[in-house]
Amino acid sequence: MSKRVMIIGAIEAGKSSLVRALFNDEQPARKTQALEYRDWVIDTPGEYSENPMFYRTLMATSLEAGIVVMVQDATRERNYFPPGFSQGFPQECIGVITKIDHPDADLQRAEAYLRQSLGDADIFRTSSHTGDGVPELRAFLQKIIQQ
Repeated sequence: MSKRVMIIGAIEAGKSSLVRALFNDEQPARKTQALEYRDWVIDTPGEYSENPMFYRTLMATSLEAGIVVMVQDATRERNYFPPGFSQGFPQECIGVITKIDHPDADLQRAEAYLRQSLGDADIFRTSSHTGDGVPELRAFLQKIIQQ
């Protein structure tokens, strides 16, 4: 089996909407209650990123993944990932900024938050609503999981 992509981020950061956009799924997103496996993606509940009690679960689940995608909502005024968080994972981590089309989006702030947790890793800017940035992200992830 090829590698998977694990998607992590705060509650309502746009993780499930991003997964749907990656699969061209028009269904509305719903709250992720538990780890959800869909083809080559592992969608995680936001509580796992917001509560340090669940960090071990994220680290263990990441062993099934070839890459970890850390999602930051462009409208959020705080970072839900601790500084250097990506260093706790044994594989490559990238960042994805969601909701770039939202009127309250602050892309510079979102990128600064991700940089605190990700260092100089790749960051993609996306909108699940308009599709902006999704094809580029999909192509990048497909290359990783097919290696």
